Amino acid sequence: MGLFERFLSLWVALAIAVGVALGSLVPGWFETVAQLEWAGVNLPVAVLIWLMVYPMMLKVEPGCLAEVGRRPRALGLTLVVNWLIKPFTMAALGVLFFEHVFAGLVPAEDAQQYMAGMILLGVAPCTAMVFVWSQLTDGDANYTLVQVSVNDVVLVFAFAPIAGLLLGVTDLEVPWDTLVASVVVFVVVPLVAGVSTRGRRIRSGGVEAVERLAARIKPLSIVGLLATVVLLFGFQAETLLARPDRVLLIAIPLALQTYGIFAIAYLAARALRLPFAQAAPAALIGASNFFELAVAVAISLFGLASGAALATVVGVLIEVPVMLSLVAFANRTKGWFPEDVGR
Repeated sequence: MGLFERFLSLWVALAIAVGVALGSLVPGWFETVAQLEWAGVNLPVAVLIWLMVYPMMLKVEPGCLAEVGRRPRALGLTLVVNWLIKPFTMAALGVLFFEHVFAGLVPAEDAQQYMAGMILLGVAPCTAMVFVWSQLTDGDANYTLVQVSVNDVVLVFAFAPIAGLLLGVTDLEVPWDTLVASVVVFVVVPLVAGVSTRGRRIRSGGVEAVERLAARIKPLSIVGLLATVVLLFGFQAETLLARPDRVLLIAIPLALQTYGIFAIAYLAARALRLPFAQAAPAALIGASNFFELAVAVAISLFGLASGAALATVVGVLIEVPVMLSLVAFANRTKGWFPEDVGR
C-alpha cells in the first residue's frame, strides 16, 4: 500500500479539521463557493468529484463483463444487497430512529431532512472508494471491476426511481429533473469519459498506456477526495460546531446500517462459499457509499445548508473509520472462505 492508503484515516481526519476550521474562520468564502452553481449543481464540488472518480473510471473495461457468465454468484449477491436490501433498510432505520427513538430530540422538519439524506446514501452504493477497500483486502481486482461496472450501469437507471420512491415517505417534494441530472453529471459523464479515454489509449499504446496514465493522474484523485471533504465540512462548519449532538444522532443509524449491511453480505457470501477475493469486495461494496453522489444530490435537491446535506456529510464523516474497521475484520476472517482457484 502507498502512503495515502496506509494513512487514509489520518488524511481524511486532517481534511475534516481543516474544513471545519476554514468554515469557521472564513465563512464568507464558503458562501461564495456555494453560490457557484449551474442547473442546481455546485460547480466546484462537481469538478472535485470528477477529479476523484475519473482515474477509477479509466479502469472500467466493458469487455470484462464476460467474466460475469463464468462466476455470477458474487455479482448477484452484490446486486441483491445494493438494490433490494440496502435502500429499504436505510429508509426503515431512518424512520425508526427519527420518528420513534429520537422523537422529541429533533424537530419534525429536521428529522424529515435527515431521513432524506440517509435515503440518498442508501441508494448510492460505492463506486470509487471500493477500489481502495478491495486493495486493502487483496481482493480480485478484475472481479471488483466487474462488480463496480455493473453497479454503475444499474445506478444510472435505478438511482432516481428508488430514491424518488423512498423520499416519498419523508413528505418532501422530489424534483425528478434535478435528481436525474445529478446522476448524469456525477456518474454518466465521468464513466463515459473514462471508457472513451481508455479506448483511445489502448488503441494507441495498449493497456500499458492506460496504466501509465492512471498512475500519473492518481494524485488528482487524492486531491479531489481531500478537497471535497474540506469543502463539504467547510459548508457545514457552523452546524457541526453548533449542534454536535445532531451529528451524533445521525451517525448512530448510519453506522448501524453500514455494519448491518456488511454482516448480511459477508455471511451470505460465506454461505455461498464464495472465495475471499470475491466475498470481501462484494460485502464492502454494499457497506460503503458513493457519498459524492449522495452529497451532490442532497445539495441539488435541498440546498447546501439543508439537513439532508448534513446527513450525507455525516456519512462522509463515519465512512472511512467504519470501513477500515470492516477491512480489518475481513482480513482477520479470511480463513472463513475457500481459496479462489480461478484467480
